[in-house]
Amino acid sequence: MTEFIGDLARSLGFLSRLPVPSRFFEGHDGSVSRAVRAFPLAGLLLAIPSALLLWLLLEWGAEPLLAALMAIAVLTLLSGALHEDGLADAADGFGGGRDRDHILSIMKDSRTGSYGVIAMILSFSLRATALASLAGDTGTGDVGAGEASAALPALAFLAAAALSRALMVAHWQSLPSARLGGVASGAGRPEAGARTFALISAVLISMLMLLAPAGPAAFLIALALCAVAAYGTTRLAEEKIGGHTGDTIGATQQAGEVVFLVALALAV
Repeated sequence: MTEFIGDLARSLGFLSRLPVPSRFFEGHDGSVSRAVRAFPLAGLLLAIPSALLLWLLLEWGAEPLLAALMAIAVLTLLSGALHEDGLADAADGFGGGRDRDHILSIMKDSRTGSYGVIAMILSFSLRATALASLAGDTGTGDVGAGEASAALPALAFLAAAALSRALMVAHWQSLPSARLGGVASGAGRPEAGARTFALISAVLISMLMLLAPAGPAAFLIALALCAVAAYGTTRLAEEKIGGHTGDTIGATQQAGEVVFLVALALAV
């Protein structure tokens, strides 16, 4: 348990702008090869303030789209837009690169091009509209319609945060590093056991959150489609650049989160 708490603290430090006590990094080599097992729980903890804000705003009668955008904004601030930045860079590289070296050079460029801007607009808009759509559903549980309309999008937000960060680990572990000296390369490749732990724990967390309020069918459809999205991102990275970078890891998180929320909104 002590080791897992340390992994969780290092995961929060890696995935967010939150201040983490320095004692968790003393004598540590900077690798997160094992710590990635805590990514789903770290994602869940990061998303709790946003999910709580979303639930409160909906309970107070706020416009669902506005509430969803505010919740996403809070999570983006807490994470430092880490994954959104990866999505934008990957979109620019894959969209405009001629070959492997050109793609990697574009992804390393700090400037954002048209593909990156479009990808970020779609990410924010699709997530927000999916959450707003879920706010209009009453779910399949026994809670009242008013409770469900506020609880369902908040729970979906938490589940998506955990699942998408487990998919990051799967992407990261399944491919070699495409660029030496990058952040992902320096952090170390995830251990197979850590990847398996992350995936199983993320599925259990999301089941706990959504199986009753969303219904088994909707949950399983959303789970399957987000896995397909992550697999597609992984295969694209393998084809285009022969491995992963920090940007493709972030893009995988974004793809998984977007597809999970949209699929859930359509299936519920």
